Amino acid sequence: MSSILSKTSRREMLAATAAGGAALVVSAGFAETALAGGGATAIRPFHVHFPEADLVDLRHRVKATRWPERETVNDTTQGVRLATIQALARYWATEYDWRPCEAHLNSLPQFITEIDGLDIHFIHVRSKHPNALPVIITHGWPGSIIEQLKVIGPLTDPTAHGGTAADAFDVVIPSLPGHGFSGKPTAPGWDPIRIARAWSVLMPRLGYKRYIAQGGDWGNAVTEQMALQTPPGLVGIHTNMPATLPDDVSAALAVGGPAPADLSGPDERRAWDQLDTFWKHGLGYAQEMAGRPQTLYALVDSPVGLAAWMLDHDEKSYEMIARVFDGKTEGLSKQDVVDNITLYWLTNTGVSSARLYWESKLPFFAPKGVKLPTAVSAYPDEIYTAPRSWTEKAYPNLIYYNRLPVGGHFAAWEQPKIFTEELRAAFKPLHSA
Repeated sequence: MSSILSKTSRREMLAATAAGGAALVVSAGFAETALAGGGATAIRPFHVHFPEADLVDLRHRVKATRWPERETVNDTTQGVRLATIQALARYWATEYDWRPCEAHLNSLPQFITEIDGLDIHFIHVRSKHPNALPVIITHGWPGSIIEQLKVIGPLTDPTAHGGTAADAFDVVIPSLPGHGFSGKPTAPGWDPIRIARAWSVLMPRLGYKRYIAQGGDWGNAVTEQMALQTPPGLVGIHTNMPATLPDDVSAALAVGGPAPADLSGPDERRAWDQLDTFWKHGLGYAQEMAGRPQTLYALVDSPVGLAAWMLDHDEKSYEMIARVFDGKTEGLSKQDVVDNITLYWLTNTGVSSARLYWESKLPFFAPKGVKLPTAVSAYPDEIYTAPRSWTEKAYPNLIYYNRLPVGGHFAAWEQPKIFTEELRAAFKPLHSA
């Protein structure tokens, strides 16, 4: 890619971390120590700057989009509506500015380290509070590290965000391989199982002997694999997109229904309805990326093609984003949405990120037999809202379950306050252990 991705000097690193407050100064000291070590396991400070020419080219490409005719229906049954994507494109080409997002990223301690032959990028913010509980948070697709930016402050500095010192976390947020600023695998094999092993190398490399893991979407797949691998130090996990589908539900979905006769109560029936809709109308993007990711050349040639592909992930997220570009106030802003898409564009990761679907052979929504202490937050606008009954069977060591009143697929991004409160409540016993 044509961006300039460089190591920061010692002076630059200290300046960047000092600007972020006391919690970041600690990380600056950590970074200097790591740099002195050198070698293949070195942890190198990371800075991002994309040349202005890249941003000019992006705006030109957006403005030059060749549009299709309007959909022939008055709903979303044919996909992302022309009015929505044109509103996004107008904002992207005429109002949007990438530089604030870039500056925000560079105000945080970012690093690169090589694990299993691949460069892994991550944000690492240590709390100023002693005895903070370390957590590694993994994003999904079509998300990125941008999903978690809003929760870094509340998690690491709880006393400034309605909590107590006992609620403090150290936060590690890696970019998945093939996503964002991490390396792009050049050979097969980087599936959630291998990524989980890499994360289990990263946390001890950062000096952590005891930590938890969190994730949704692919982040859940990776986090569950970490729990199954039981690396030393991992004491619990949290997921906002649990894998809980009973065998009979999975089998019924595979053949297009009907619903199993033994569904019990409104929560299980609602989950079935959500899943049935997704299987019949929302699964196409995942099937294409799982089957033919290399075919998606348009994702790296057309910014608007990339944006439309990313918007059409799940019905509720799309509806929320459509309302945003129709002028409504939602959990995400126009800037939020386009920051994330722009990161994919500038890093040229439309196809490399899609390959994770091809790599994974795991049954995405099926229970995996996780026995580690598990906390689950069930959001109403997720692809499906996991019922407590399914969740208790899927996670026999369930330490926390909560059904939230609002929120969807991008939990930390859409509802950072609720997400933060969920992690505090879920892991309060482990904080004091």
